[in-house]
Amino acid sequence: MKSEALLEVKNLKTWFYTRRGIVKAVNGVDFTLSRGECLCLVGESGCGKSVTALSLLRLFDSPPGKIVEGEIVYRSIDLVTCSLDKLRQIRGKDIAMVFQNAQSALNPIFTIGDQIIEQINTHLDLSHEQALEKARTLLDKMRIPEVDRALKQYPHQMSGGMKQRAMIAMSLSCDPCILIADEPTTAVDVTIRAQIMNILQELKRGREMSIIFITHDLSLVREIGDRAAVIYGGRVIEIAPVERIMNEPAHPYTRGLISCLPDVSSDATRLPSIEGNTPNPIDMPSGCPFHPRCNSVMDVCRSVLPEITNILDVHAVACHLYSGSGK
Repeated sequence: MKSEALLEVKNLKTWFYTRRGIVKAVNGVDFTLSRGECLCLVGESGCGKSVTALSLLRLFDSPPGKIVEGEIVYRSIDLVTCSLDKLRQIRGKDIAMVFQNAQSALNPIFTIGDQIIEQINTHLDLSHEQALEKARTLLDKMRIPEVDRALKQYPHQMSGGMKQRAMIAMSLSCDPCILIADEPTTAVDVTIRAQIMNILQELKRGREMSIIFITHDLSLVREIGDRAAVIYGGRVIEIAPVERIMNEPAHPYTRGLISCLPDVSSDATRLPSIEGNTPNPIDMPSGCPFHPRCNSVMDVCRSVLPEITNILDVHAVACHLYSGSGK
């Protein structure tokens, strides 16, 4: 039985108005997130993953950024149109975010303990002692050694991996229903990466927490995800359960991404690559945004934007190979 959607994103468009033109960073994203589910947003750098995540809580600079169309519905509340006061109540408490760069996300002039306690006091009615004990417990669960010492440290006194785990602790301080993790394993070594992934998996299992996991690394998608949404040119071009995406990808772009994964059983000395570059969001190609790089391109791809089409109940793809337009 399909569980009820906790979060619904419908035709989300976030554009940035610059002197060079309109940057259509997110240009029609649709997906749902169920309770206890991990949805992975996948794609190359510049495809719109992080802006999609920031748009969910309206955390981008405005101006120049603006949500020009779409809905983000959380428990019947549209986060696009709700008041800023209401949104502040939801940020950090109901929906929390782990940012890609812990160094820039943490405040350099406050200790780690002060920052976690401030987050707790903003949303929960706890005494200072109770908030401090909660912060201590969270850091311990994040496997940070010498917790009392870590609480008194400033961000620059911590390693990259410890900062990342401290930021995860801060995001969990108010027991959110949804955790948005924007490439949380960036710039950490493989040991710390494994620890962070274990922490996220434990949260998903133990708290039935819903996670939106943003990455360009498909090996991590297979490790943690339930479903994957592949993003290209600011749009979701394929969405399906992870195992189906990995074993039976439908979109040529998804197939290209998977073919670029290292294969220890192969004798090839070079990994395959997808020819060309991601499209310029100021000057998007006509038709399908992937058609200049696609090895299955048809005439219709150059002029008509493909709509998302269900090829199975659990698998949808935006490609003329499946829409009937290319027949």
